[in-house]
Amino acid sequence: MKKLVLFLSLTIAGLHYLSAQNEVLVEAESFISKGGWVVDPQFVEQMGSPYLMAHGMGAPVLNATTTINLKETGKYHVWVRTKNWVPGNWEAPGRFNVIINGKVLKNTLGLENDWTWEYAGKTRIKSHKVAIELNDLTGFNGRCDALYFSKTKEVPTNDTHRLAVWRKTVLGEPTAPEKTITFDLVITGGGLAGCAAAIAAAEQGLKVALIHDRPVLGGNASEEIRVHTLGIYGKYERILKMIDTEHYPNGSYKAKYDQEKRDKNMKSIENISLFLNWRAYDVLAENNSIQYVDARQTATGERIRFEAPLFVDSTGDGWIGFWAGAEFSYGRESVNKYDEEWEKWGELWSPEVGDNFVMGSSVLWQTEKKQTKQAFPKTPWASDVSGNHAAIAGEWYWEFSRNDLHQIHDAETIRDHMLRAIYGSFSKAKNDNKNDNIKLDWVSYLIGKRESRRLVGDHIFTFKDVRDLTKFKDSVVMEIREVDVHFQQNLKDEDKPDFLSTALFFETPKYYIPYRSLYSKNIANLFMAGRNFSCSHVGLGGPRVMLTTGQMGAAVGFASAICKKYSVNPRGVYTEHLEEYMELIEKQQ
Repeated sequence: MKKLVLFLSLTIAGLHYLSAQNEVLVEAESFISKGGWVVDPQFVEQMGSPYLMAHGMGAPVLNATTTINLKETGKYHVWVRTKNWVPGNWEAPGRFNVIINGKVLKNTLGLENDWTWEYAGKTRIKSHKVAIELNDLTGFNGRCDALYFSKTKEVPTNDTHRLAVWRKTVLGEPTAPEKTITFDLVITGGGLAGCAAAIAAAEQGLKVALIHDRPVLGGNASEEIRVHTLGIYGKYERILKMIDTEHYPNGSYKAKYDQEKRDKNMKSIENISLFLNWRAYDVLAENNSIQYVDARQTATGERIRFEAPLFVDSTGDGWIGFWAGAEFSYGRESVNKYDEEWEKWGELWSPEVGDNFVMGSSVLWQTEKKQTKQAFPKTPWASDVSGNHAAIAGEWYWEFSRNDLHQIHDAETIRDHMLRAIYGSFSKAKNDNKNDNIKLDWVSYLIGKRESRRLVGDHIFTFKDVRDLTKFKDSVVMEIREVDVHFQQNLKDEDKPDFLSTALFFETPKYYIPYRSLYSKNIANLFMAGRNFSCSHVGLGGPRVMLTTGQMGAAVGFASAICKKYSVNPRGVYTEHLEEYMELIEKQQ
C-alpha cells in the first residue's frame, strides 16, 4: 500500500483566536463556516494576513459564521480590519456588516481606503458563548481580515510591521514553529513545476514535502484559475500527463475534471507529503545555504518548520529565493544587455534603457446563456476602468501591467483593477437586449501571473539562446512553442482599455534550456522551477507556459536524486556528475 501524508485545512479543531480578559482577536479565515465567503491568502506579504472575501459576482453571498467563547461578559467595542477596494468611491462596492448574537452592529463596513480598522459598533455580551456573522450587502468582493473585541475603544495599530508583532502577541503565538519535520527535498509551490519536481524526486526514492497555499494543486492550471496547459512534454511525457489539462477554452468549467485527475495522481505517489493550505512565510539561510522554510496553516494558524538539504522554489514570485538572499532580476533589460535585438520588434519588446515593465496578470471569467432573463447590477464604481468596453467573456488578453505597478508588491491593486474591468465591461454588455439571457457564471478571484521575479542561475536563458538554436551539453528542457511576449494595447493605441494586452511572436523550430538555469547562482542548495527560473524578460516569453515549466520541475526533481546520491549541491550535479544526470534524463523518453 502506498504511503501518503496529507495535511489539509481543517477548522473544526478550533478557531485561531485569543480571548483575554479585556480583548479578543478573531482571524476571519478561521471562521467555522465560510458561507459564501472565500479565503484569499494571495496578499499576505503585502497586507499581513489571509482574509475572507464575499466573492458573489454581483449577488450577496451567504453569511460567514462562527462562535467564540469570551472569558468575561459585558460591553465590547468591535473593530474590523477591512478596506474599500475602490478607493475614493462613495458607493464602496464591498460593503458588509457584522452581526453579534443575531443583532446587526450599527456601522456599515468596507468604506475606508486601504486596509484599516473600521469601527463596527458596540455590543453588550450577556453570555460567554458569542455568535458572529459577516453579512455581505453587495456581492462585490467585500473583505474582512479580522475582528477585534475590546472593553475599551482604543483602535489597534495600522502600521504593517507593528500590526504583525501585535497579532502574535495578542494571539499568543510562539516566536518559532513548535514542530519541525525533516525531508530530503522541500518544494514550495504546487503548480505544474512543483508537482512535476515532487513526482520525479519521489520516484527516485526521496522523501519530499510539497507546500502549497491553496486547497488544490495546479497553480494557473487549477480549477480556481483555469488556464489550459501549453507547450510540449519534452522527455517527461509520463510525468506531465499525470498533472496536465485538456486544451479547453481558458476559464472553462472543464478544469475541474483535470483537477480531480491531478489531485488523485499526486495523492497516490509514495514519498510525497502534501501540505495543502500551508503558506511559506520565512526562510533561514546561513553561509549561502538554506537551513529551513517556515510555513503556516491558513485556517488554524499552526506553523511547521521544514528542514532539508535541498529546496525547490516553485512559488512563481521567487519568494524562497528572495527570503534566502538569492540574486534575482525584475523588469525588461536593455535590448543590448543580452544581445536580444531583432529588427521587427521595436522598442515595445525590449527598450533601449531597461525598466520595470513586465508581462501582466490576468483574471479569467466566463458567462453562460440561460433560458430566462438574467439581471446584473449597475457598476458605476467600475466605469473609470472599463470605460465604454462591453464584453460577455474574457480570454488570455485580459491582462494588466503598468510600469509604475509592481506585479508582487501591488498585486492586490492589479487583481482589483481586473475585477473592475470585468464587472464594468459585463454590466455595459448587459445594456444590450441581445445579452438579456447571459449570466456571469464564474470569475476567478485568484490572480494569474505571467512574470515577476526571475532568480539568477549559473546561466541566464535569453532570446539569443532561442534565436541561435543553442543546444547546451546540459539541455534538460526543450520547447517548440513560439516566443510570445505580451504588452498592453494602450501602449500602441491610447484609446484602448489598459486591461487588454497584445503580443509579439517569434517562430522557432526548437530551443533548449540548460540545467544551469534551474539552480541559484549564489544559494548553494536552491533549485528553481517555473516562471521564476533564470532568464531575461524576453527569454521568459516562450518557456513561461506550464508544460515547459513542468519540464523544469521534472528536471530538478531528477537532479535532486543525484545530489542525494553523491552528497553534492545542485551545481555539483553539473560540474561533477553531468554524464550520469543526462543519462537519467534520457531514460525518461
